[in-house]
Amino acid sequence: MKFIFLALVTVTFAFLPHAHAAKTASVNINQDNVAAFIDEMVKENKFERAYLIETLSKAQIKENIINMISAPAERTLSWREYRKIFITKERINVGVAFWKENKEMLERIKLETGVPIEILVGIIGVETYFGRITGKDRVIDALATLAFEYPPRSKFFRKELMQFLILTREEELDPIVPMGSYAGAMGRPQFMPSSFRAYAIDSTGDGKRDIWGNWADVSGSIANYFLAHKWRSNEEVVAQAELSSDWLGDLPKPKNILKISNTIESLSKKGVKFRTNLSADNEGELLTYEGNNGVEYWVGFHNFFVITKYNRSVMYALAVHQLGQEISSKVNDEAN
Repeated sequence: MKFIFLALVTVTFAFLPHAHAAKTASVNINQDNVAAFIDEMVKENKFERAYLIETLSKAQIKENIINMISAPAERTLSWREYRKIFITKERINVGVAFWKENKEMLERIKLETGVPIEILVGIIGVETYFGRITGKDRVIDALATLAFEYPPRSKFFRKELMQFLILTREEELDPIVPMGSYAGAMGRPQFMPSSFRAYAIDSTGDGKRDIWGNWADVSGSIANYFLAHKWRSNEEVVAQAELSSDWLGDLPKPKNILKISNTIESLSKKGVKFRTNLSADNEGELLTYEGNNGVEYWVGFHNFFVITKYNRSVMYALAVHQLGQEISSKVNDEAN
């Protein structure tokens, strides 16, 4: 699970119980919630107290991290605006070059896992622009800030800080070094620490799970994540749709739907028109987006909602799919 989209309420730094006037400040080891965290890590995970004190003392509480996580793009942008960020000529061209440079490795992972190359490149392209944008914050700063100074999600990020310290011990990494996003998502696939421990794999046999610098480990780990969340090989992801004259009731409005409550058959009976080779009893859900030319309707199938496990946003999932399709189409055109 890479960086999960968080449905967060907007909170300003001034409302936090331990807010700092400065934009950055060192973690206060004597602060109650920090001291309790250290106690738990010593007791439950067998860390040395001196090591934790030294490590956390080097972490920085950063005001900008609070500000950024309070308004993620998926909550503030329409699909029209969101799509323009990720489906661009430049990003498609970079994706084509990436595919060609890593063709043998990507084909191997597709063969081994059944996860299509277009999904792998779609994820990497949306997440980090093929490694160009991997985050400017130290992971420990992001997680410490959110664990100790952001009450709305402190429980979640406290767990991720714990997972991060454990994985740096397991992987023999200096916890002060790894870089990531303002939410603590790491490396080229933007895995959260718990997702790294659960799904990251060594695809090269060198004994390391390097999601910062090894494209095989990155791609293999993404594919492994999708397999763990029940990706179905060779099944469709999504189909564009329209509402027929048989549609009854109000017109659907854009909404971040993350669960399937219909089938292809039930949607068809309600008046949703779309094409698919899937059988009538397959799951499907009507999705509504605010596009360039007005309202867009799509039907997401099982694999579409697997993508939303990576980031809990239907805009994200459609962007991944469309970017991957655009790159795949251009690769095939150039090959022919």
